[in-house]
Amino acid sequence: MMQYFYIKPDVAGGFGKGTVLDTSVHPPIVSKLIYQMDGWFGDVLITTFPCFLVTEEAKRALLEVGFSGATFAHVEVTTSEDFRELQPEVELPAFVWLKINGQAGRDDFGIARDLRLVVSERVLDLLEQLGTPSAVIEPFDVKQG
Repeated sequence: MMQYFYIKPDVAGGFGKGTVLDTSVHPPIVSKLIYQMDGWFGDVLITTFPCFLVTEEAKRALLEVGFSGATFAHVEVTTSEDFRELQPEVELPAFVWLKINGQAGRDDFGIARDLRLVVSERVLDLLEQLGTPSAVIEPFDVKQG
């Protein structure tokens, strides 16, 4: 039986100027995402609640192996003054918005009842191979959802 895991990606930034979101519901519904990077340490999966981003490299790898529970969309990535000051030598890879629509514990990507991201073991293995040094991983109990 496939195992599933909570993955808490690095929060490398937050909503940038121009992001369009509806905060009248929880979690907020984001219709246009501009991600402002504050500091990046090489993770191929990053977040700002309730959105997730993956590098273009991770997107290609996921498409190659096939997966369920998510789609990709455009994201504009900007950098904050802190980022430019503290990491001037860092060149950011291209990122895409990873939009989760799967069921936790059934699809490769899903959102648990407590609104945390859940991934299948095979997706976790792939992401870890590509680099998730800052992510926190915990087992997910499918029965508890």
